[in-house]
Amino acid sequence: MDQKIIDKAKQWLTGNYDEKTKKEVQYLLDNNYKELENAFYQNLEFGTGGLRGVIGVGTNKMNIYTVGMATQGFANYIKKAFPNQHIKVAVIHDCRIRSRMFAETTAKIFAANGFTVYLSKELRPTPELSFAIRHLGCHAGVNITASHNPAKYNGYKAYWNDGCQLVAPHDTNVIDEVNKIASIDDVKWSGNEHNIILWDEEVDKPYVEAIKGLSLQPEIIQKQKDLKIVYTSIHGTGITLVPRVLKEFGFTNVHIVEEQAEISGEFPSLRKPGTSAVREQDYTETEWLNKIHEITGSPNPEKESAMKLAIEKGKALQADIIMATDPDGDRVGIVVKNAQGEYVILNGNQTGALLVQYLIQGWKAKGKLQGKEFVVKTIVTTELITEICKAYGVEMFDVLTGFKYIGEKILELEGKKQFIGGGEESFGYLAGDFVRDKDAVIACAMIAEAAAVAKNEGKSLYDVLVDTYVTYGLYKEDLTSIEKEGKEGKEAIAAMMQNYRTNPPAELNGSPVICIKDYEKQVETDCVANSQKPIQLPKSNVLQFFAQDGSKVTVRPSGTEPLIKFYFGVKTEISGVESMAKAEEILQSKISGLKKSLGI
Repeated sequence: MDQKIIDKAKQWLTGNYDEKTKKEVQYLLDNNYKELENAFYQNLEFGTGGLRGVIGVGTNKMNIYTVGMATQGFANYIKKAFPNQHIKVAVIHDCRIRSRMFAETTAKIFAANGFTVYLSKELRPTPELSFAIRHLGCHAGVNITASHNPAKYNGYKAYWNDGCQLVAPHDTNVIDEVNKIASIDDVKWSGNEHNIILWDEEVDKPYVEAIKGLSLQPEIIQKQKDLKIVYTSIHGTGITLVPRVLKEFGFTNVHIVEEQAEISGEFPSLRKPGTSAVREQDYTETEWLNKIHEITGSPNPEKESAMKLAIEKGKALQADIIMATDPDGDRVGIVVKNAQGEYVILNGNQTGALLVQYLIQGWKAKGKLQGKEFVVKTIVTTELITEICKAYGVEMFDVLTGFKYIGEKILELEGKKQFIGGGEESFGYLAGDFVRDKDAVIACAMIAEAAAVAKNEGKSLYDVLVDTYVTYGLYKEDLTSIEKEGKEGKEAIAAMMQNYRTNPPAELNGSPVICIKDYEKQVETDCVANSQKPIQLPKSNVLQFFAQDGSKVTVRPSGTEPLIKFYFGVKTEISGVESMAKAEEILQSKISGLKKSLGI
């Protein structure tokens, strides 16, 4: 046993922690060293986006104490950044286990520091926080969410007064202040609770109205108002506003997956067959959360298991489109009928390309393209979006992975150029600039409108996708994630990245590597000319390999999950839907070859 870990845990037995927490720590000390190690081997890192971790006791877990220390550090930085000002902050939360508790804890600490705090009365989608910050004139904001992570996770996302997640220099400055909080005794836990103001419709209504203003072809929606839509919130925040916005847009035939409309961080509809609810009172907190984790699938709309009930309902109703939002309402998954009449989940690159194309075409039809418009995507998102933008003369910017960088680019060009939309391959999209984060509420509305316009032309969204491939080429992307949990997992991921960095592949699937981009070193290497040039993006632990045949591979550790991610991109030409199956088979074989080249 590591004595340092044991000593660290014992501090929680004597400090000002609640008795339930002390009891849990003592149980781990007596019975479960592995869990004790995971709970105390490090302090839960406040990264550039905030906190993300497993719920439970310990310095490396999400609990009121780690949340409290993070909030106090954040509060200290806000006060330094806005001296002699009365500070206002907004706080919201999602459906997850302990989310309301963590949100109220955060609000109380901000209030104790003398801030006016706008706390949502109940759960709300992540993008509404971005809107609320600017609408209410706040200096900062916090969202309690772990997005689409499994049930035992929760998180803490910090935002600045521009409605964006923290970017330089605020991100590292906040981290410095959080790291200065050495003890829970440094936290102002209570006081001035009269400074907490609860809100709902005061923000909901203007947010919904702003979204309605994005509609490009409301007259077509009126013609196709009976577009058959199936929607699921997967037990999360989307249920609060997505149905309302679809109705406000004019859609009258929206069907909710009722089994997943129940708000719950245990995600009951995702339990594995043959399992039942786990009662908290029957276990220690750690055991209870692990039991939930064992029997519950991921609430991620990228996964077919999370979409299963929605797809079943869609088949029964012969829906035109099926939509699913993740628990915090910033990602959306789309299901449509393919050429064979089968319901298929569009990947994030496909949906992103369809949305960008629809937005640009709509702007052009309305005469809104003036030569100053732009789109933003991340470096791992499909190059199909780049080709669409080129065709319409719209400037396209690549940014690092993470939607905060898209928000940062919008802010950078505010007043100079007009943002149309953009997104990332992980099911996150945005239209308009009144939100500075990915927004599934907006995306659901605009994608539904795109589907209505397609139907008015006698097409489905899948037909539109095929037409796009015929025009620009068939782009196929793939993502492989390798999970490495705990201390050993973190070290293994670091070792893998170091190996790829020091021993890069000379070829990918038999094609020579002609270019390597190392975003941590901020260097692009031309392997043919044996030359280098700087990368004009912030440092990030990301590697990209480009092969002579056009293949592209990106490797990066996840910033929010214990994963190392491998992104693959390949392309070929097709003449129509009849040639797609064979072309996709060839591209999938190329991707398999790329994976083999990397040893995965």
